[in-house]
Amino acid sequence: MVIDAHQHFWYFNPVRDAWINDEMKVLRKDFLPDELTQLYANNGIDGCIAVQADQSESETNFLLGLAEQYDFIKGVVGWVDLQSDALEERLQYFSTQTKLKGFRHIVQGESDPNFLLRPAFRNGIARLHTYHFTYDILVFPHQLGAILELVRHFPEQKFVIDHLAKPYIKDQFYDGWANQMKAIAQFPNVWCKVSGMVTEADWKNWQYADFVPYLDLVFESFGTDKLLFGSDWPVSLLGGSYTSVKGILEQYLEDFSAADQAKVWGQNAIHFYNLS
Repeated sequence: MVIDAHQHFWYFNPVRDAWINDEMKVLRKDFLPDELTQLYANNGIDGCIAVQADQSESETNFLLGLAEQYDFIKGVVGWVDLQSDALEERLQYFSTQTKLKGFRHIVQGESDPNFLLRPAFRNGIARLHTYHFTYDILVFPHQLGAILELVRHFPEQKFVIDHLAKPYIKDQFYDGWANQMKAIAQFPNVWCKVSGMVTEADWKNWQYADFVPYLDLVFESFGTDKLLFGSDWPVSLLGGSYTSVKGILEQYLEDFSAADQAKVWGQNAIHFYNLS
């Protein structure tokens, strides 16, 4: 089974979605499940994980509603205020939603590089394991030091790093990112999504070779047991079609065994998110 472990849905709202600037105007429209039916058929995708793009519980409920309507949405990564005094009650409520697998906060948008280490946020992370919720980590490379500290404190919590921690592929930024990712990968509870690469490259002029050093690093560090394919659709449209984005990983995996390919394409997502 092939699982796209990272993609988004939204009704475009110019106020809420102000992050979509003029360079990203291709994203200024609605992106909903019906659009994916043929796209998935053409690319051999059996299901997906829908991930939050807005920081509100209404976003979580929106995605859960879509998951009820469309069987191919196998799981949802939503948002909840992990720093709220009412967190326990909210987690109890969300634990009744079988397709809700975990949560994410858009940490890359926080000005504090140590946001993940704030006591209130860490207290929230500490509650997730009790309810078997995963946590998706969305950061830029300068925030990787905080990840290293965070995952060290919560060895039982399942974490997954989104988009390889968004290395600056266009600028060929590598060494600092690579050293931190190697260290983080040593923790058995931390996984990584092979996703979001084209948006960190030159959108119009990237080549397959641009991604190879980064893919080499995560495959060597995390191994095929802890890597998940994700398209990051529709954000990935900034750098190419669904087929071209998926094709990067297809080309890279050509010489891997069928068993290892199956892990990256779907088995790892099923295991990490406990998909039924």
